[in-house]
This record gives sequence, C-alpha cells and structure tokens, in this order.
Amino acid sequence: MVTVADAMKRMFKKVPHTTTVSEAAGKMSAERIGSLFVEKKGEIVGIVTETDVVRKAVATGASLGNLTVDKIMTFPIKAIEAGRSAQDASDMMGTLGVRHLGVTENGKLVGLISVRDLLVATQQRISEPKITQD
Repeated sequence: MVTVADAMKRMFKKVPHTTTVSEAAGKMSAERIGSLFVEKKGEIVGIVTETDVVRKAVATGASLGNLTVDKIMTFPIKAIEAGRSAQDASDMMGTLGVRHLGVTENGKLVGLISVRDLLVATQQRISEPKITQD
C-alpha cells in the first residue's frame, strides 16, 4: 500500500501573506509547482493554488500586481495524516474538490501532497512492462 508519506513532498514552498498574486504566480511558474503555503507571523495560515489565482483573481479582472495572496488563499488548509493511504488522499481530494492537501504528522503540518504526486506514486507501483521494438 502506498501511503501519503510515500508520495508527499516534505519540502514545501511558502510566501508571506503580503505577497502579490502576480509575484506568487511568478514563483509557482519558476518553481514548476501548483501551490504555495501562505505565512503570517511565522504561522501557515492558508494555501494559494493555481486554481485560486485563475478563479479568484484573473477571472474577476483583479489587478494581480496589487491584490495580495491573503485575499484569495484557501483556508483553513485541508489536510490528511501522513500514515493514511494514497487512495484515502485521492478520495479526500475528490470529495473536497481540491488538488492539494497539507500533510500532517500528529497534527503538525509537515508536507504537501498533490494530485500529480499521487499519480507518480501509483504509476511507479503499477508500471507496465516496457514495450520494445523488434
């Protein structure tokens, strides 16, 4: 069984709550990631995702250079315990309609898992034999 801990990323990226949406989008693009945790006074207070940027900022015509991530972030962060199965994470994402979950150990945020992480982890376990050419 693939667990959340097997598939998650322990190194997650964060930005201050005063970061503009434009700056956050630039960071996501440069880092090739789909989300950033939002930090205020040393605490993680939310998560901003590509979907948040598109639906809550771009689609509304907001000025991305003036709007800050704390205005569009998702909070509270939806999270799952690291010991749960990858299938549990997938089910939870489907039920909640999200693509990213915080990962906790004993209630403390320790990482992030995305739909892409789940796909990679499950593909590694059930990969098919390589097709060769005669």
